[in-house]
Amino acid sequence: MTECARPLAELRAHDEDRFGGKSTSLGELIAGGIPVPPGFAVSTAAFEAFLATGSVGERVEDALAGIDPDDVAAVAAASAAVTLEMRRTPVPDAVAAEVGRHYAALAATSSKRQPPVAVRSSARGEDSAEATFAGQQETYLWVRGTDGVCEAIRGCWISLYSAEAISYRARMAAGGGPPAMGVAVQLMVDAEVSGVMFTCSPLTGDPSVVAINASWGLGLGVVGGEVTPDDFLISKVSHEILRRTIADKQVEYVPDPGGRGTHRVAVEEPRRTAACLDEEGLRALVQTARAVERHFGSRQDIEWAIARTGSLPENLFVLQSRPVTATARAGSEAVADRTGLDAMSLVLGTFGVKPRRD
Repeated sequence: MTECARPLAELRAHDEDRFGGKSTSLGELIAGGIPVPPGFAVSTAAFEAFLATGSVGERVEDALAGIDPDDVAAVAAASAAVTLEMRRTPVPDAVAAEVGRHYAALAATSSKRQPPVAVRSSARGEDSAEATFAGQQETYLWVRGTDGVCEAIRGCWISLYSAEAISYRARMAAGGGPPAMGVAVQLMVDAEVSGVMFTCSPLTGDPSVVAINASWGLGLGVVGGEVTPDDFLISKVSHEILRRTIADKQVEYVPDPGGRGTHRVAVEEPRRTAACLDEEGLRALVQTARAVERHFGSRQDIEWAIARTGSLPENLFVLQSRPVTATARAGSEAVADRTGLDAMSLVLGTFGVKPRRD
């Protein structure tokens, strides 16, 4: 079997076909000196090896043959059949061994024997400037142990055949060959604050500002519609705060006390209505946003987290960045192909993060 895993730090843009857009973007960020949690990437070859196990790939193709994307019941049935087939197929031994080797190397950089990691889909083309299907694949947070990582990787592979993803590919005739899924595995950041930022206005396309959304803990509550984030609009040049809207952030997601998965808790008073970013935090974020934009040479939407331990800027991490897929057309027209109420919803939806309590 060809290479099935590689450290993120060794990936560059030209590896996208073998490792997917998310993983190669992370490698580019590391190359640009942007602070990124360390990790490794699982290749599309590993996914292909999984499909070759017991001819599961052929059975998947049979289930999807001639699917009508407008037949909701048929698409749902096909997705359920594929999910069942893939869930009862183990990760190939060679892939599991390679994942175990890289996870052990990652653990050696951590103070924990089984450090928690985020396992995130990295579909081919998912984080391109043209992509509109991103967010249909899965992300697993606070995963521990080689077996847990392998199970989460298989979950990412399965999510390539969700009803939404099947319908999208059928409608688009999915040019470029069969779907392929890479996976990114990164050390978790125990986030005190997390959020997203655009290196331009997501509504007007104004390149002179950075739009920031932030909430306490992990960003899952915002994606699930449980939390309205704090909203800031900052000048890139002067760092002047042009807009500042502080929300009532009633819940947050934190690591589960059991050590795996996440846990929803109530935000205590008066932190609920307190700004989760001060001027120092905003300044560090704007500086990071500018560095990311310079490295890629294009407007970016960026997922970030500030760890509970340490101090700025050392405890600020970029978790993902991708090109802005569209800016406003004609005046104040909103972003057309990524509709949402705020930047957090837009970007975390793109990254496929869903509220998980496992």
